[in-house]
Amino acid sequence: MKTENAWKKYSEKTEVFDFCEKYKSFMSTCKTERECVTEMVQQAEAAGYRNLNEVIENGESLKPGDKVYANNMGKCLAMYIIGEEPMEKGMRILGAHIDSPRLDLKQNPLYEDQEQALLDTHYYGGVKKYQWVTLPMALHGAVAKKNGEVVNVVIGEDGDDPVVGISDLLIHLSAKQLQKTAAEVIEGENLNVLVGSMPLDGKEEEPVRAQILSILKEKYDMEEEDFLSAEFEVVPAGPARDYGLDRSMIMAYGHDDRVCSYPSFMATLAQDKVKYTSVCLLVDKEEIGSVGATGMQSRFFENTTAEVMYAAGQYSELLLRRALKNSMMLSSDVSAAFDPNYPEVMEKKNSAYLGHGITFNKYTGSRGKGGSNDANPEYIAKLRKIMDDNQVSFQTAELGKVDQGGGGTIAYILANYNMEVIDCGVAVLNMHAPWEIASKVDIYEAYRGYCAFLAAETK
Repeated sequence: MKTENAWKKYSEKTEVFDFCEKYKSFMSTCKTERECVTEMVQQAEAAGYRNLNEVIENGESLKPGDKVYANNMGKCLAMYIIGEEPMEKGMRILGAHIDSPRLDLKQNPLYEDQEQALLDTHYYGGVKKYQWVTLPMALHGAVAKKNGEVVNVVIGEDGDDPVVGISDLLIHLSAKQLQKTAAEVIEGENLNVLVGSMPLDGKEEEPVRAQILSILKEKYDMEEEDFLSAEFEVVPAGPARDYGLDRSMIMAYGHDDRVCSYPSFMATLAQDKVKYTSVCLLVDKEEIGSVGATGMQSRFFENTTAEVMYAAGQYSELLLRRALKNSMMLSSDVSAAFDPNYPEVMEKKNSAYLGHGITFNKYTGSRGKGGSNDANPEYIAKLRKIMDDNQVSFQTAELGKVDQGGGGTIAYILANYNMEVIDCGVAVLNMHAPWEIASKVDIYEAYRGYCAFLAAETK
């Protein structure tokens, strides 16, 4: 069962390119989960969404058509459009994650060694460590001070900004290094970011380190101790760019999973009135197991849904359980695109291809489907009809050959509520590398597919 290239149905490609220009702008600006939530809250409020906390504090009621959002610690966002049907009949949920693999600064990161100032890091998520050296990198962070002030820091994105990076051993002296396996050629403790080499005038002890501290003090009023209550992420510097001579693809940091979270968000903004309550759920910490207060395994979504139902006059513990059980969800996460350079790890009949539309993964997991959600065929049949009725290009795929590896998403966590869930997202090349590749038409088809899912009136 071959799928058609989705580009073929667009004689006029303006709508695809226009949507992806906005996506590129978003990806160039929002490189951390905090930055994503800040930007999305601004856009949501401009589109008429209200902060759920205000509704609760004012004792207001929600009615069909009302739009609210909940911001969880600045790293996780849930948006609701109240539907015409009672919430106990189920919701339509688009769930994605907004965290991406990166390097995090340790809490006590700054040190000087042989008149070079460096920052110590701890990588976040599954990365090939050798891919993260010799690249221009930027620092994105939030510094929480003892007085309650939070200072946002971005260094390396403006054209006039300096960049930082991690050095690698020169080829002339790397004979032993090249004997190591790819997993060992760059070790985690050696992912130290070079940030300076000029001594501070008049400073005798660790003058280069002192110079960096003086810069941070001058620009951000930041003391060294403020690193203790700061979160800094080291990410590739520079904007998302068109990829390919035909400009058919986008190269960006963080396609996994913002290439799904952005279309999910935009599809939710595009809805006005819906039959079933629509939810866009954008979470943190997926890359390290969906743990913590802002990960999918927290009670944030369940608690927030209870608050929404209460404000809509529909809450009881039983009705909440029914609402969760009767819901349908698309776990909007990326899939591995077929790479002609590495065909040996893919099974061609069950692979996702760039340009062939949105991708459904009935299951993920590793080897014997371990750790996977495995979607029901009845649910897949409903989704096939929704996509076909709306002329959305879609394909199905697995994450590589059976014994090659595997991966996971947030799908199984939502499935624990006994709701219908399937993974549904965009195929990506270079997944988890500093720069990932996605097809513009796949991104647009994801948006169209998510819109169709939210608007569908079928039960």
